[in-house]
Amino acid sequence: MTIRVALEAYTVMAKHGYFPHEHEQEQPFVFSVWATLAKGDIDESLDKTLNYADIQIAIDVVMLQSEKPILLMESMAQKVADILSKKTQVQSLHIRIEKPEAPLPHPGGLAVVELEWARN
Repeated sequence: MTIRVALEAYTVMAKHGYFPHEHEQEQPFVFSVWATLAKGDIDESLDKTLNYADIQIAIDVVMLQSEKPILLMESMAQKVADILSKKTQVQSLHIRIEKPEAPLPHPGGLAVVELEWARN
């Protein structure tokens, strides 16, 4: 049996990005995070699972409490994974970040970064 806990389409408005002009105004970053739990009895105990709020809080810490702008979405994903992977009940993570207003040379397209992490 595999159990996954997820938070999908959580939008955070923040001033991050590679280019200096991206640090002037907030733009949306859309996070979807799926966590696969280690096998074991959950016994109706929140301590033995991953609370959806834990995922949201990890994203908020990275995106809203950063001392300086995060340049790459790859770094954002890694920072979220670093927080969530400290929870021993998390066996693996899939993190997807979408940046719908990414500065692209032409209209159209959706900038996306995905990260896969697994406990060894």
